[in-house]
This record gives sequence, C-alpha cells and structure tokens, in this order.
Amino acid sequence: MADRNNYVISEYQKGYSSFDSSPNLSPSNYPVKAGSMALSTDPRTANQLQEVSEKLSTGIKSIEVEGVMPEVFESIPKGHLKEINRLMKLTGAEATFHGPVIEPSGMSQQGYDESQRKSAERKMQLAMERAYELNPKKSSPVTFHSSVQIPATVIEPTKEGKKEIMLFAANKETGKFYPLIEEKKHSAGMENLEKGEIYTPKQQLEMLNENEWSNSLDQVFFNKERADEILNKEGSKIQNFLSDYQKGDIDMDALRPEQEKVLNKYKTVETYLGDVHKQIENFFSKAYEFGNPEQKKYLKEKSEKFKGELKKDSTISGQSKAMQNLMNDLYSTTPNMYVPIEEFALDKTSETFSNVALDSYKRYKDNAPIVSIENAPYGTVLSSGEDLKKLIDESRKKFIEKAQEQGISKSEAGKQAEKLIGVTWDVGHINMMRNRGFGKEEIIEQSKQVAPFVKHVHFSDNFGLEHTELPMGMGNVPTKEIMEKLGKEGFEAKKVIEAAHWFQHFKTPPVTESFGAFGSPIYSDGAGPYWNQTTGFSQDYNQGLAGAWLPQINYETFGAGFSQLSTELGGQKPGTQGSRMSGRPME
Repeated sequence: MADRNNYVISEYQKGYSSFDSSPNLSPSNYPVKAGSMALSTDPRTANQLQEVSEKLSTGIKSIEVEGVMPEVFESIPKGHLKEINRLMKLTGAEATFHGPVIEPSGMSQQGYDESQRKSAERKMQLAMERAYELNPKKSSPVTFHSSVQIPATVIEPTKEGKKEIMLFAANKETGKFYPLIEEKKHSAGMENLEKGEIYTPKQQLEMLNENEWSNSLDQVFFNKERADEILNKEGSKIQNFLSDYQKGDIDMDALRPEQEKVLNKYKTVETYLGDVHKQIENFFSKAYEFGNPEQKKYLKEKSEKFKGELKKDSTISGQSKAMQNLMNDLYSTTPNMYVPIEEFALDKTSETFSNVALDSYKRYKDNAPIVSIENAPYGTVLSSGEDLKKLIDESRKKFIEKAQEQGISKSEAGKQAEKLIGVTWDVGHINMMRNRGFGKEEIIEQSKQVAPFVKHVHFSDNFGLEHTELPMGMGNVPTKEIMEKLGKEGFEAKKVIEAAHWFQHFKTPPVTESFGAFGSPIYSDGAGPYWNQTTGFSQDYNQGLAGAWLPQINYETFGAGFSQLSTELGGQKPGTQGSRMSGRPME
C-alpha cells in the first residue's frame, strides 16, 4: 500500500519506488553522486590506455589508473599516460593514479636496509612524475600503501578493552624484528609458584632492552678485569717504569730482564684498556643516539665528568678508574634499543613520504601531485586509523623541517605539507579488523581518527576475514557509518570503486551495483529518480530479490482481468487456429 512519507511498491517485489528518496548506504539525505565516484582499472596489464577506454565506455566519469604492481607499472609505455590525459579531456572525465605497492620503510623479513628505503623512495618519485602526466594542471592524489606485509602488533578485544597478544620488537640499529608474546614464568622463591607470574609483551620488551644492554656491557668487563688484575699486582712497578722512562733513566735498547717483564705487562694492560675504551665509546654513542631526552642530558653530564677525570689523573691507573666510572654510568642508563615495530616503521616511513612530497613540490609547485597514504589491509604495520594519523603528522612535520632547511618559509611549508600529504582511506582494508575479533564500532572509530586528513576514498566490500574486493553492499563493511565519520572531507574526496574480485568472478563492471548501493541519482543535476529506485533499476543486487522474478509477460497474461488470454479461454487476444488452445486438433 502507498504511504504518504515512504511509498513502497509491494512486499514481494522488495523494491523502492521513486517516491522514496532514502538512499541505501549513504547517510540520510545525501545520496552519493555518481560523478563523485571513480572506477579502477585492471592493475595486471600495462595497457592502461585500453583499460581507461573500456571503463569510460560504462559511462563513468572518473578513472583511477592502476600502477599497483611495480613490474607492470614500469611496463606502461612512455606517452601512454599523456594520451590518457588527452582522452580525459575529450570525454570530460578525470583520472587519478594508484602508485606501486612497495614497502616505504625499507624493512623486510630480514630487517631494515637504508638502501631499500631509498630505492622505494626513488620508485615513488617516478610514480609522482608519471602521475603528473595525467594531471599536469591540477594537484591530484597519488595513492601509496602505508606498508606491505610487515606484521603489526597483534591486538584483540577483551571485556576490559584491548589486549596485546603479540608485539613485534624492532632493533633500532639493525631493523630486525622479533615476536614477543605473553609468558608465564615460575621463579624460585616466589609465593605462588604454581600460579606463576604473567609477563605481558610490553614487559617482555622492557626485559629485552635491559638484558641486551647489560649483557653487552658485561662483555666489556672481561678485558677490564684482566687489565685491573695486572694493575693490582704490577701497578706500582709499571708506574715506576713509566716514570723512569720519562726521566730518561731507561735505555729501551738495553733493558734488563725484570724491566722487559714490566714493559710487557704494561703493553698488555695498554692493549686491554685500549680495547675497553673503544667499546665504551661505542656503547656511549649508542646510548646517546637511542636514548630519550632525559638520558641524553644525563650522558652529557657524565661525558664532562669522564673528561675531567682523565685530565685530573692521566696515569694508566687513573684511566682505568675513569673508564670504570663511565661503565657504571652506562649500566644505569638503558637506551631503548628495541622498540615496538610501529615506532620504528613510523620513523622510516615518514622519512620516505616527506622526501617524496617535498620532491614533488620542488618540481611542480602548485600543481604538484598529492602523496595520499592508504591504510594497508589491517594486520600489517601502520594499518590502523590511529597509526595512519601519526604517520601523517610525522610526515608533515619532517616535510616542514626539510623545506625550511631549503629556504622555504615555515608558513608556506606548513601550507604545502597539509595540501600535499594526506590519506586514502580504504573501507575494505579497515573492515579486516573483524578478523581480530573487533566489531563495527571499533571500525567506525578508526575511521574517525583519519577524517581530517582524507584526500581520497577506496570503496570495496568484504566480510572482514579475507582481503576481497566486492561492490559495496555485498559484504558487512559499515559504509554508511564510516562516511558519516569522514564527514565533509570524505564526501568531497574522490571515491574509487575497487571491486576486482567481482569483475574476476562475474565478468561485469561493478558500476550499476555500486551506484545502486549508494542511492546515486541517475541524472547529474542530483535530482531523482535514483539508481536503486526507478523501475528497471529497482531489481538490482541490493534491493532484495535480484532480477525480474515475476516477468512482465506474467502480468500481461494473468493481470487486468485475464484480458490477454486467448478468446477461447475467455480473453480478448485472438487465438491461433489449430493450436492446442482452439478446442480442436492441430492441423
């Protein structure tokens, strides 16, 4: 029955009428316009020119050119992207670019490699250069993943909130990372030996830093103790020998056996202490480089103290004593050589993205392509909304610092950093939080974290367990709520339909399904009818029963008083002579 405010055709038809302006996935009163959505090309082919042409034939007005696979990206012939730009002008469409999916931090399963980070940076700069060919007169987003296959700290929901199940600790010096899990330990003398004591991954990280540091310093003690042992027994003889030598009372070419013995002892002590000094300097350097501000202040004071002690007593015994004091100071200053992998990756990844964005600005100024950082599938490092927010902040900070060093004013650097470094928010990737036990509320909250930074949105649906890409409305991504959290930035951003698995299995472009899911208006002026409302469009995937399950011929035959039946059956349609409906045998 018709309703004044919400007209419904019928229950069995499961469709919306053009009187109902409520969109499906879009926030109330805001159907997503078809013109604000883009369709991605097939990343498996270097013939992106043909891909763009085929996608434009669907009627869509925005295309995301895919350079996702590095080897395929570099197979796109020179001039093709310029030709795509010309094609866009002819059709009144526009294009964005998805850069190669490469690890920006320089990390791999083997650890960190600065040469790999620089290589990733150069590949991204090439992607920015080629993306500029698509839009030489406009800044447009170029999407890069925040990470690739580097594991993140495993966090799962609990009744109390969240719990770290596994933490990956990265060594700041080598970049190698190690898993740390919760452990139960039973120590001699503890009150409840049976129950034991639980050590969380964070506590394991603290213990790792302390044990690694103290064990490394303990190795220095071996040579130090050998030197001290000789000094305790022969120290006075060695000092007297050195004093006589300085006075010129000893002829080194005519040493007596006793003097040769003392000289050999001295050389042994000198070798031991020289080695100790080198190792202490190495550890001091590490402590200062990786220490926090308070530790650095403490080490500055101890450095001055060490210098004063050597100046005050330059004898070999005085040197040994000064080294001992410095070693004791280092024991009480444990630097965080191991940190959560997110902290290490954040530092290296922000270095890459800030360099790429600054290089883009220096080359192309106001028309520079935008570095738009996409959240990788949840479970890899820097894939949550919180981490991505930190990455944007740190990348912009480094961009400003480097730009100022090159003579750009702080205000201009800040303006360009905000413009040229942002987020591509992939709703399908963040939905994979469900694989860790999280629900819709946490997924929506993560989207809220990145809302101020959004430049671009990727639309793909899934069920949160595998990285699949379906048209929206076919999985359980809370798209409507996510878009509400993204707010103005999300709705103004270009929204790219990524549905590779739909195309792979069903062999049709996901345009109609996506427009229907978002209640997009058919006409560009925004007026109805909508893709999910009009007759002929209402029976799509997202409107219940798919397809014409009651064909029009059924209504013609059995509706309107059966007037379409043959005259022999009481209808008005002439029968066919000799048919089985005529009442006599067929001729």
